[in-house]
Amino acid sequence: MSIKYPNGQIYHNNGDKTASKLQGKTKKRSHANRGMTLENDLNVTNEQYLISGKAVIHKKPIPIQIVNVNYPRRSAAKITEAYYQKASTTDYNGVYNGYYLDFEAKETKNKTSFPLKNFHEHQIKHMAACTKQNGICFIIVRFSSLNRVFVLPFSVLEFWWNQQKEPNGKKSITLSAIIKEGIEVPYGYSPRLPYLTAVDTLITQTNLKN
Repeated sequence: MSIKYPNGQIYHNNGDKTASKLQGKTKKRSHANRGMTLENDLNVTNEQYLISGKAVIHKKPIPIQIVNVNYPRRSAAKITEAYYQKASTTDYNGVYNGYYLDFEAKETKNKTSFPLKNFHEHQIKHMAACTKQNGICFIIVRFSSLNRVFVLPFSVLEFWWNQQKEPNGKKSITLSAIIKEGIEVPYGYSPRLPYLTAVDTLITQTNLKN
């Protein structure tokens, strides 16, 4: 099925790819998660958080407008073309321990930096607006080739986003900066990707500023 943005551009999402099976239990944890997309890891983790009563966080649904539908037979229908009705904001939002969370999840095959082209202006504006309302905003980035995941505060993303507009501005966030300014999230079993531990640190930092 072809899904497009309002401007007609075709939407591509790496997270839509079918995740490969987990490796055998005897292999190291760092290798066990290879092949799993960040989106799948987060969806499983959020389900575990929901079941345990720790947080209510969901991936945001994006309304689409159906354009063409094929009916191969009377009892079946297949959507062949659709458009997003509006540009998306961020991937996930929800409530945790009385705080509103809003975040974007991205991954890259790059080993030394994270390209800023993975984000859009309207997403930056959305997270800035949520931050002004005391929401906890951040991004979760995964370096797939390194199998490393980081939680990065929105304030850091905003700084790098703005500097790229300056002469000689960089078009990506270096891995060294992410390691310094972000919080690495190690893989676990249950939850699979315990990112709320990093969020606790962000909440503490926010409260200290306030």
